[in-house]
Amino acid sequence: MMRDALVYLAAAVICVPLAWRFKLGAVLGYLIAGVLIGPWGLKLVYDVESIRNFSEFGVVLMLFVIGLELEPKRLSEMRQSVFGGGTLQLALSGAALTLAGAAAGLPWKAAPVVGLALALSSTAIAVATMRERNFLSTPTGQTGFAVLLFQDIAAIPLLAAIPLLGAGSLAAGGAELESLGWLEAAKVFAAIVAVIVIGGYLSRPLLRLVAATNLREVFTAFALLLVIGIAQIMSLVGLSMGLGAFLAGVLLASSEYRHALETDLEPFKGLLLGLFFISVGMAIDFGLLVTQPGRVALLLLGFLALKLATLWLTARIVGVTPRQRWLFAILLSQGGEFGFVVFGAAQAARLLSDEWAGLLNMIVAISMATTPLLLLLHDWQQARSECARGKKVEADAIDVRQARVVIAGFGRFGQIIGRLLFANGIGAVVLDHDPDQIELLRKFGYKVFYGDATRLDLLRAAGAGEVTLIVNAIDDIEDSLRLADIVRENFPNLKMIARARNVTHYVELRSRGVLLIERETFEAALKAGRYTLEALGVDRFRARDMANIFRRHNIADLEALIPVFSDEASRVSAAKAGRAELAALFARDRKQFESEQSGQDWQ
Repeated sequence: MMRDALVYLAAAVICVPLAWRFKLGAVLGYLIAGVLIGPWGLKLVYDVESIRNFSEFGVVLMLFVIGLELEPKRLSEMRQSVFGGGTLQLALSGAALTLAGAAAGLPWKAAPVVGLALALSSTAIAVATMRERNFLSTPTGQTGFAVLLFQDIAAIPLLAAIPLLGAGSLAAGGAELESLGWLEAAKVFAAIVAVIVIGGYLSRPLLRLVAATNLREVFTAFALLLVIGIAQIMSLVGLSMGLGAFLAGVLLASSEYRHALETDLEPFKGLLLGLFFISVGMAIDFGLLVTQPGRVALLLLGFLALKLATLWLTARIVGVTPRQRWLFAILLSQGGEFGFVVFGAAQAARLLSDEWAGLLNMIVAISMATTPLLLLLHDWQQARSECARGKKVEADAIDVRQARVVIAGFGRFGQIIGRLLFANGIGAVVLDHDPDQIELLRKFGYKVFYGDATRLDLLRAAGAGEVTLIVNAIDDIEDSLRLADIVRENFPNLKMIARARNVTHYVELRSRGVLLIERETFEAALKAGRYTLEALGVDRFRARDMANIFRRHNIADLEALIPVFSDEASRVSAAKAGRAELAALFARDRKQFESEQSGQDWQ
């Protein structure tokens, strides 16, 4: 066991950085690592199936963490994309692949199962790639995620239908089959209710009890227990473990422990996802490539062509912008993890022969490796078309001579700063990663350039070494902190003004030496508080003074929290002391004001 762990870690440490170096992406690096150490490479590991079963828990953790980022209200807002776009994609891709499977010689019962299984995409690869490219938070990224979520839901009835289509399955009596169906439905319903109860009601008080121990390792252990337990409940009734974990994450999205859960599970998620991709690389049967190269190539090319075409059509129908339709299609073009499960179940039910199961498993595995390569081809084509239209500015050609500021992120926050600077004739280099946003802003005369601001080479090209300051207006908290780290390490003399999403983000930025931080909703809320006081009859100048007192005290409280923020007990104690001090300040201030008022009345 220790030897295998050493092999996996060494392969990942060697191959993934090399893949990054050549801009192939981390996913392809893991896949290459799996090929090298697997049965068709150096033969350092043979037991591929057991490793894959274990590593699939990485996908479960990933879906739980994604669920933590989606509050129930936001998920409800996505229902049209989930069930509308998801149904459309599965119907189009499934129908095309079913017809192609029948034409390739699959039995009529097996063709729809194979077609629908191949229509499913890899949540792990698609989401990991979108996060690598800062694409998940964009409208197109959210549409892609909604389709992936529907696919996870659709995999459940697909798996349930396989035994009914298998050889000998119809021999059972109708009444017995109906009874079995009701029993399975009851089990599924009970499992979903159990997940809702655990995620929505039991987990929060239990997390509170565990957090009260102030033992970080116990909190981490409970987080893992929660996800594993929910996944096991779903697995026992034949449902998707990932779907159960996602549902639990959504139920905990508004919890005060959300950020702590994300932080504690992130290392496990990353390692297990990497192990999953390594196991996929190990599972590629190169023996079939040797014996049937033409057939494998024809099946792979046909599969990719049909799926890309139907995904592009789906993107067009659901309103994805023309510029991003092929990107949407490529991100979801690969076969999914459920494909391995479906083909295994179909083989056991004698719907698929061993030969067909082996071929299909190989097609899915290779298609996972083609996604990063297709993305590289897409990026190259995009760069060519941009250059042809004269709209692409290469990194070393960005004109920074007149710029005094770099603005990283041009969303709702960065736009206000940029407009204020531009209105006053102050030049700025703006970096953003949303192509549609850039296209729109350029129409209005803004100098906006495509690029990930957390890339050191792009920062250098944007003039980070020459400008006066950088505005960190990135929406994603992790990317915002990464930018702060890069600037502190490589441009120590560059001033940074940063946007903070919440108190935790504020403290993390301050711990990195950022001195000028603005919380995005604080000033607006404070001003609204002033108006509230005035509406209640408080004098306008008095309301302003009260707001200023609150601002000074709140900032002082935050500064006092920074040294003890990692210690929950000290953090709670400091917060209580701060509230008590603020109450005393307001009491003294109110007393003084009333005294002054009575003095004026007496005069």
